[in-house]
Amino acid sequence: MQVTREHILRILKERHQATVAELSHELGLTAVTVRHHLEILHREGLVAAPIVRRRKAPGRPRYVYTLAEKASTFFPKRYGHLVNLILSEVRLHLSPAEVNQMMKNIGEHIADQAILPGGGDFEARLVATVEFLNDRGYLARWEQRNDNEYLLYITNCPYERVARQHHEVCTIDIIMITRLLGTPPQRIAWAAQGEHQCTYVVSPRRATRSASVQPSL
Repeated sequence: MQVTREHILRILKERHQATVAELSHELGLTAVTVRHHLEILHREGLVAAPIVRRRKAPGRPRYVYTLAEKASTFFPKRYGHLVNLILSEVRLHLSPAEVNQMMKNIGEHIADQAILPGGGDFEARLVATVEFLNDRGYLARWEQRNDNEYLLYITNCPYERVARQHHEVCTIDIIMITRLLGTPPQRIAWAAQGEHQCTYVVSPRRATRSASVQPSL
């Protein structure tokens, strides 16, 4: 990102809001130049539309700018580090079976948010499952392997760094896919163990199991 626009985002993050005049003074730039950068940031969804700041005295209204929600992705986050610490602490106080049950409960909870088609059309359910996963950043896709089986690929695991250290987190995906498709997947490639993606074999003819079945990690 252009340096001036980065600086504007940082100022708005620190101050919560600022006018063009305040930004102009801070950056040493003309008001016209500042407005140009703000317009670009607004088009990119990083700065919210300006709102009027109330004035105590008569005069032209003053507009203030704030960050849009999307701008939070611009600033460093350490969610992975925090989750690793939490899971390490959890493992100290819970048995492996209890940790696994916790992951299964999370997978079921996530899957229950999906809206799936009714009926017995497995491909329609698979399409809806992939859309649901992609809405959550999984970069999933599927292809038919043969008459009885399909391959489900997950190229981006949203919690890949955590899963490499805590493999039990992958239980979430196993249970989620089982719940969404109504059949347990067979994992044949695993990103947490060095593969470039996770790959699952799923079959509409495989005996449907409950999402509470113990997954194989």
